Amino acid sequence: MTDLLRSENGLPSMSGESAAETRRPLAVPARAQLPAPDVALPIHGPRPAPPSRMVLEGLAEVSSATASSILFHAGIARSSITGPAALTKGRKVVGAAHTLQFMPRREDIVATIAEAAGLPQEFAESRSALWGALEASDTGDVLVVSANGDPHTGCLGEMLLFYLQAQGGIGAVVDGSIRDTPRLGNLELGLWASGVTPNFASQGALYPWAYEVPIACGGVLVLPGDIIIADDDGAVAIPARLAKFVAEHAQHHEEWEEFSRARIAAGGSLTRYYPLVDEDAWQEYETWRAQQESAGDRAGRGGVHPGAGT
Repeated sequence: MTDLLRSENGLPSMSGESAAETRRPLAVPARAQLPAPDVALPIHGPRPAPPSRMVLEGLAEVSSATASSILFHAGIARSSITGPAALTKGRKVVGAAHTLQFMPRREDIVATIAEAAGLPQEFAESRSALWGALEASDTGDVLVVSANGDPHTGCLGEMLLFYLQAQGGIGAVVDGSIRDTPRLGNLELGLWASGVTPNFASQGALYPWAYEVPIACGGVLVLPGDIIIADDDGAVAIPARLAKFVAEHAQHHEEWEEFSRARIAAGGSLTRYYPLVDEDAWQEYETWRAQQESAGDRAGRGGVHPGAGT
């Protein structure tokens, strides 16, 4: 049998006759003989300040489509999270992003965590960022998960989502898969995911690595505390500092769309009324809005021409 020694850097080394055996195919030491990985998990960042109630109320009626359009015109080209689709049709959430990051699973790190916990790999996930993120979740959170759209990684299941709900969370957007779908209908959460799988979280090629950190979710940068609007069209990430801006412009956007919809229903021209960039049509809209306000049907809001700079 090959004799293993430790060099100054802690890696296995050979000496004497053993060195001659290193060319043999079975001379590479097993993982258990290697030094433990020098990494402490889970990694996590500070929890950001919660969004104001006024901002959330201002976004409550804003659709993901309207938010995406406004952000695009404001210079944010990618805000729509690609991949996760609505699993709970008809539900909508507006809340602060609470992030969870999966990373490629490396066997020595995962095994070391499991051995230290004295648990099988699946149960040792309770020492990972997955449990950390859930235990750090709070009222109004939308858990946003970065898992590279992996079809084999069951990022969340019914028990974990039940805990998220018990913590006050309102939804989850998962750039990856979830499991236990037959029982998810019993929850009140809004759920968006790229797919479903019977696998547990570390059974595939990924492992829960960090939470409350910047992530890439469906090709979009999501920072902790960004505002998520998710509905049947999908999920949009609004930078926290732009949330008020989006809320204000969305009010005007929804209002002129209502006018345009009414005019088109009455036989009006699509080109004239949508989008509402025709100057004559805009003046018509301003007259309509003034009439609505005078009738007491609307609170006074200043109009913003959709063709104006944002």
